[in-house]
Amino acid sequence: MPIPGNLLTTAMAVMPHQDIDRALEVALSLDVPFWPQLPLLNYYEDMYVQASEHFPGMVVDMEKRLLHFSREKFINEVEETLAHFEDPEYFDISDTYSAVYSRFLSLDMSNRPAIRGQLEGPISFGLNVLDQDKRPILFDDTVRPFMLEVMAKRLNVQLSRLKKVNPNAFMFIDEPGLQFIFSGMSGYDDLSAKRDMDEFFSMVERPRGVHLCGNPDWDFLLGRDLDILSLDVYSNGKVFAGYAPSVRKFLDRGGYLVWGIVATHYDQFGNEDLSSLERRLTEIWTTLEKNGIDRQFLLSRSMLSPATCCLVNPDGEKTVEKAFEMVNKLSLKLREKNGI
Repeated sequence: MPIPGNLLTTAMAVMPHQDIDRALEVALSLDVPFWPQLPLLNYYEDMYVQASEHFPGMVVDMEKRLLHFSREKFINEVEETLAHFEDPEYFDISDTYSAVYSRFLSLDMSNRPAIRGQLEGPISFGLNVLDQDKRPILFDDTVRPFMLEVMAKRLNVQLSRLKKVNPNAFMFIDEPGLQFIFSGMSGYDDLSAKRDMDEFFSMVERPRGVHLCGNPDWDFLLGRDLDILSLDVYSNGKVFAGYAPSVRKFLDRGGYLVWGIVATHYDQFGNEDLSSLERRLTEIWTTLEKNGIDRQFLLSRSMLSPATCCLVNPDGEKTVEKAFEMVNKLSLKLREKNGI
């Protein structure tokens, strides 16, 4: 598997920057860089809008910053999409929907241990995008299977392009909605999620993984056919450590973990330093080790990242950039301490 471990660094893609050059520079400061998503630059960069490109029936209101689905528009447009089903470029991300993607692909990153791309995941996309009756399109038995196939095509074409830049490229799908499906209030249960995620991943090329900042049923997620899982352990680490048997099975199957440990929110970041973050992380690792997971094996399958994305800090991008710097420092310290 081309995914690197050994506590190398990466990050989530959504960034608060409006300076494209600066955002790209910060993303490239990590061991495994990614192309930034910049929703404060314009609404096309919103992760849901970005994923909606060329999906029939989508209505994007740039002025009001709203995205919704029209069944009538879907019926009128679906034939055109089907006509392009064997055209990979049709499902790629255009310059209109990302100011950074094509520039990232033009860089020489052949000497990097890996590079990474991302796309909004189908469960969250389908729950978030509502039709004309205010109903999530995930509940539409006609639209849902089509959406899963289109999203898989979008993921595959991006991975193919990234691999031309660096053969060790891999993909995240962002799935914040997974934390809500077990609440009993979403109208979408774990059996439905299992069916749809397994079908989706059966169409997606490897390496592929999931990122989410919330706290879902970790047994459910660790049981999916993923190569890498990225999570916020700054907030959810103690809970996650309680799932040691599932974590062990995930690692034994060849899985990798991205430990989101450095807070990006202004107040939280100010309450931590290098030592306190190291302490938080090693406590989780110690718990897992006590439950039968070899420490060195775990670290060989681990990367580090900021805990979450953040667009709302009073200092704009400054704390986020400090968090990226802190992740790199923590990585160096832990690699030296553990002889990596």
